[in-house]
Amino acid sequence: MRATHCLPAALLFVFSGSAWPQPPDEEPAAIIEIGGAASRNLKNPESSAGADLALEVTPIEHWLELEMGVTPLFSRHSTEWDTDVLFKKPWSLSEKVEFMFGGGPEWVHAKQNGIRSDSVAGEIVLDFMFWPSARRRFGWFLEPAYEYSFGAGHERSIGISADLLIGIPRGKKPSHLTRSSR
Repeated sequence: MRATHCLPAALLFVFSGSAWPQPPDEEPAAIIEIGGAASRNLKNPESSAGADLALEVTPIEHWLELEMGVTPLFSRHSTEWDTDVLFKKPWSLSEKVEFMFGGGPEWVHAKQNGIRSDSVAGEIVLDFMFWPSARRRFGWFLEPAYEYSFGAGHERSIGISADLLIGIPRGKKPSHLTRSSR
């Protein structure tokens, strides 16, 4: 749990050297997602809500986005920490709207009525990203999700995240690597 407290500071430290303007046609090097999440268990009528923090990178342009995130969820008698890695396929619907479909594994650490448990789950998401400007510095998104736990009880739940998107600009190439300096 302490590692999740250090994640925002670590992200700021890693990307602090990249604080210059980004050309309008260039995708961000990474995207930080900060917001809220809500979930509803489909087996018993229990809802939970909490914060959401994730980092998204694009290893293969137009084909693969990776999202690593953590979501603490709280309800009347339980606390749950979900940590996931999602593999998503992006589609640009316009210069300012992007849609992604994806899924991946999730680790769930829960404490319910004083009993702690850990389990592995699978998650499927639909991701709708909205960027007010073509520069993709700031935006927001909605991400409905379905989760299936492989742990005891095989719980199933649906949820939604609504987050602020913060684009981290790509770093400038050193002048000795650009064609004009050769």
